Order: sequence, then structure tokens, then C-alpha cells
Amino acid sequence: MTVVLEVLFWLSCVLIVWTQVGYALALSLAVRLSGGAPAAAAPAPLPTLSLIIAAHDEESVIGAKVANALAQDYPRELLEVIVACDGCTDGTAAGARRAGADLVLDLVRGGKIRAQDAAVQRATGEIVAFSDANALWEPDAARVLVGAFADPDVGYACGQVRFVQAATGADASNQEGLYWRYELAVRSMESRLSSITAGNGAIYATRSDSYIVVDPIMGHDLSLPFNIVKRGMRAVYVPDARATEKMVPSLTGEFARKRRMMSHTWPIVLRGGMLSPRGYSPGYAVMVFSHRVLRYSTPLLHLLALACNLALVAAGAGTVYTVTLALQLLLLAAAALAGGWRARPLLIARYYVLTTASPAAGLWDWLRHGTSASWEAAQGTR
Repeated sequence: MTVVLEVLFWLSCVLIVWTQVGYALALSLAVRLSGGAPAAAAPAPLPTLSLIIAAHDEESVIGAKVANALAQDYPRELLEVIVACDGCTDGTAAGARRAGADLVLDLVRGGKIRAQDAAVQRATGEIVAFSDANALWEPDAARVLVGAFADPDVGYACGQVRFVQAATGADASNQEGLYWRYELAVRSMESRLSSITAGNGAIYATRSDSYIVVDPIMGHDLSLPFNIVKRGMRAVYVPDARATEKMVPSLTGEFARKRRMMSHTWPIVLRGGMLSPRGYSPGYAVMVFSHRVLRYSTPLLHLLALACNLALVAAGAGTVYTVTLALQLLLLAAAALAGGWRARPLLIARYYVLTTASPAAGLWDWLRHGTSASWEAAQGTR
């Protein structure tokens, strides 16, 4: 029995370390061995572009968002700005019209995905791009993002969103920025080697004839990249296409945001086709398993490691297990102390514990009462 516990303990630890650190190191080595960045595609004439903003009660920011879209360094005759109002009860639609949106859709509440679907049906652009109402693009972002489609193999492209702290002092406890920089580095290496395994909602685009209609509870961030790959195209990261967005100020708010996101993620993983390797290259299958499946399974791996460790210590299996148990308990203690003592190392520990727990909480929510297609803005991000 002790041997089985040891195998399970060390296997759990290896998988945790692999998905959190080892995978990125392996990608870095693979990029070095691949000989550098792929050759850029030859410049092509700019295509027509429809920039779609799905919005639910975004009266406070929609005017600035439409103005930001219209200020893009993109020929006006080639740019179409569409605001899809998802059951808005405030002045979002009127504000979008005043700001100069080309098309404003007043839709019944059906969720973000269905609002985007409706906008794509009305869009005239060869490329359809998407953004959140609170995300502001840099002036050249549209031109740079669309440039990825000069490569005929590219079907999806996402840019770089940088999260800015929405609070200061004691209220600014969220460490999302630190994690996000690491995540973007991993995404960049995935893109250079093959295709990315996930995007973001602030700045991304597809060819209009490559757009995929998905279940309304399955967000584009995760469902589009791997589905594009299954259809024989690439999903790429374009770091020079930049946007900014306010992050959730507090760690508890970030946990709530990620918990909600994970309740949409598990349906994609378990019944949305992600687990099926059909259409994946072997390398991309390893990427999906390492960066997505294992990452979302991390809370279960941590629980398994802790349970086995406790059993091994009780069985007197050796000093090494006393040390590993102490390290696990130290992490939990540091996370607990961060609730009253805002030291950076403690906040990072708390961020790791809460965000690692969020996939388990999201899975529980989905299994217990399902997932709604509608969404609300995260607190403090407007």
C-alpha cells in the first residue's frame, strides 16, 4: 500500500511541476532548437474588417470604446464597428450610436456568444475582430492583428492584453499581472512552434468564413483556437497587437472571476471536443494536454498529493515525506496570512492557492446547477 501511495504522490507532484514550470522550460528549449521565429508572411492589401463589441449594460464605457475603435490606424472605408447590445437595460445602445458605431444591434438577452453570433451574421468584413467593452486598443492594433492573416494558413489571431491595476494600496491585492506575463510568454512560444491553446476576449480575430458557432456557454477564448486547428488552420498570438484592460482589484474578486470562467471552461474540456485528439498534430496534442487539461486538473492533483503525503507520514514512510508535507502546509499558511498581511510573497502564495482552487470551484458550479450563457462585468473593471 505504501508503494502505491508513493507512486501516486510523486506522480501528482511531477504533473503539477510539469504544467506549472516544466512545460514552459520544454517550450523554450524547443523554440531554441527550431531555429528561431518563422519567416513573416509577405504584406498583403488590407482586408475589410468588422470590429464587434458585445456589450451588456456598458453605458459607462461604450462611448470611449467606440471612439477607440474608430481611432484605429485602419482605412475608414475598410473598417466597420458593430456594437451588439445583449439585452441592455441602460443607455448602452444610445451611447454607441452617439459615438458613431456603424451598426448597433438591440438584442434580447442571450449571452455574449449569441450576441457575437448575431453581429457576425450582419458583418460585412472579410475579417471579424472582437473586443470587450472595457478594453482599449493601441492605435495600430487592428492593422497589426489583421496582418497575421496575410498567411493563408492562419484562421485565428489574438493580440496581447495588458492588465492595469484598477486600485492602489491595500485594495490592490490581485497578482494577476505577474501570472499573465508568464502566460503570455508561454503563449508566444506555442505560437512560434505550432498554434496557441487559448486566446483572450480583449483582442482577437478570425476570418469571417472561418468563424465557428459554438454552444452559448462555451466562450471563444478557449473554444476557437483548438477548433480552428482541428479544421487545418493555425491559431496564432500577435504580441505587437496590444490592448489594455483593468484587472479585478482584489484577490477574492479575481477568484470569483476565474470561478465563473471555469464554469464555462469545463463544458468545453469535457464535451466540447478539446479532449478528442482528432485533428491535432502530436505536438499540439501535447500542448493541449500540458497547458490546458493538466492546468485545469491541478487542484485535484494537489488534493491527491496532500492526501497521499498525510498517509505516508502517518505510515512512517520517511523523513522526506515530513519535509514535503511541511512545504505544502507552508504554502497554505502563507496564503492564509496574506488575508491580513499584504507582503508580496504572501500575496503571490494566496493568488496561487485561490486561482488553483478556481477550476475545482467552477467544476462544482457547473455540475451542481449548470452554467448560464449570460455574463456580468467583473467588479472594479469598469
